Amino acid sequence: MALLELSTEAGRATFRLGRGAVSGVVSVRVLVVTTVLAVATFGVFCLGVATGDYPISVTDVVPALFGVGDSGTLLVVNELRLPRVLVGLLVGAAFGISGAVFQTMTRNPLASPDMIGVIAGAQTAVVAGIVLGFGAGLGTQALGLLGALVAALAVYVLAWGRGATGYRIVLVGIGVAWMCTSATDYLIAKALPFEAQKAVGWLVGSLNERGWQHVRPIGLALAVLVPATLLLSRWLRTLQLGEAVATGLGTHVARAQLALLVTAVGLAAFGTAAAGPILFVALIAPQIAQRLAAVAAPPLLVSALTGSLIVLTGDLIARHVLPDDHLPVGVVTGVLGAPVLLWLLARANRTGSGG
Repeated sequence: MALLELSTEAGRATFRLGRGAVSGVVSVRVLVVTTVLAVATFGVFCLGVATGDYPISVTDVVPALFGVGDSGTLLVVNELRLPRVLVGLLVGAAFGISGAVFQTMTRNPLASPDMIGVIAGAQTAVVAGIVLGFGAGLGTQALGLLGALVAALAVYVLAWGRGATGYRIVLVGIGVAWMCTSATDYLIAKALPFEAQKAVGWLVGSLNERGWQHVRPIGLALAVLVPATLLLSRWLRTLQLGEAVATGLGTHVARAQLALLVTAVGLAAFGTAAAGPILFVALIAPQIAQRLAAVAAPPLLVSALTGSLIVLTGDLIARHVLPDDHLPVGVVTGVLGAPVLLWLLARANRTGSGG
């Protein structure tokens, strides 16, 4: 018997390995979209490395990534520019997957970490560490993770009522987000000028002055959390059908929600700690990915690539619009994401899909 059998029908490819012990169905459109997004993301990645005060051609960037080139080019690429672009790539992927998990789990296109208090909790914890003086001991990564987990746990507990439905999670999450935002504003108002300046600079969301010390934590986090999220995606597919149907299919809803919540919050928290709260990426990336792939829910890998492409493109725009003022990427994504949010609100109101 053939080791690999392939068949295509109605835009889907079915594969079977060996004697059928491993098999599956893959959407041809999703494969094409994933490939195109991967190529586009790599292109923007190389363009981001090539852009700067010291001009480097894109054709010299790829060899430099593998250690080939003159010493000046290798220094600029690997030490000065590569960490910044890598942080953008990884943070965009983290936000994209986190948003896709939240939106699928709650069955609500408005449910994302930056809308339901998760990122706001990370903000409050990091700003509190800066202003109150304990940030140097714990670091932004640990503070961001702790704040996001506390905020997510508060949302989950407060929204619980015979199951944490998407409608309650969104409503409670908005309330928790505003509470955290108010606490953050209070801390900034009470801070010393240099502390307030440092906190506000982080709150905008920026890739400026990012180095390898920012790459390693988010890289290790994604190496653990992305495979875990993909393994849990079978539960995500059943939760997408509703809690009653998921229970009927044998899914332990509360356990599945909690496990997915931990991975999604972890991705959002480490992304926020690495680059600050880059606005709207977790909200719009899954929605764009879902429409590109033409599927019922945001696909995780496509959402990750879309998030990375948005952040890297936004950073390029930021560097070209006001190159001398170091415009943060969060300003660009905020400007571009606000119209998408308004469109999602209007669409949810028309179709009744807001909760």
